[in-house]
Formats: sequence, C-alpha cells, structure tokens
Amino acid sequence: VQLQASGGGSVQAGESLRLSCAVSGINFRLYDMGWYRRAPGKERELVAEITRDHTTNYAEYVKGRFTISRDNVRRSLLLQMNGLQPEDTAVYYCHVLFQRNDRWGRGTLVTVSS
Repeated sequence: VQLQASGGGSVQAGESLRLSCAVSGINFRLYDMGWYRRAPGKERELVAEITRDHTTNYAEYVKGRFTISRDNVRRSLLLQMNGLQPEDTAVYYCHVLFQRNDRWGRGTLVTVSS
C-alpha cells in the first residue's frame, strides 16, 4: 500500500490550498479514507474522513472551510482547504486502515502565516 500526499505549501491567512493523495496497492473504491494532521508539538489529529460510500465527517475546527472528496477513477483522495489560518499549520497525512493496520502517507507540509 502506498499513499503519496502532495499539494502543501506556504500561504497567507485566508488563502486556499488543495491537497491530493495518490493511492496504490489497494482496491481504492472499497476503503474508507481520511486526512490527518500533526501540528508542531502536538499529537496527530483527524481532519476529515470519507467512507467508500462518500459519507463525510469533519473535525469541528475545519467544518465549513475544508472539503474532503475522492476520485475513485484516479484513486485519489482530495482535501480542499479554504480560509486557512495559522493554526492550520501542520503536516497533513492521508490514511487508510488496511488489513487492520493503519497506513500513512509521507505527509505534506502546510504553513499558514498571518
């Protein structure tokens, strides 16, 4: 299983970024997927998740600003992030639970300055 996140970068507060995660090694359409993040000095936390049926769930602090989606044809997990704030600064990871094991991508860094 390989998860490769991309799309991070440095932006100003209020700007947007779109993260992508290319997934291989699994039948992508059959798995629930998620985005997590780890801010400096903090534990990794859930940002958003999407089931194989496209049901979504968001952490309270991103509701109304972030949108998770999936492209089953391209085997990609997406995260549209609008209205970014300095507290969104973190490394963002895509995740899948595969055969009872957590699988993580390498992560992509998002830095938001005020």
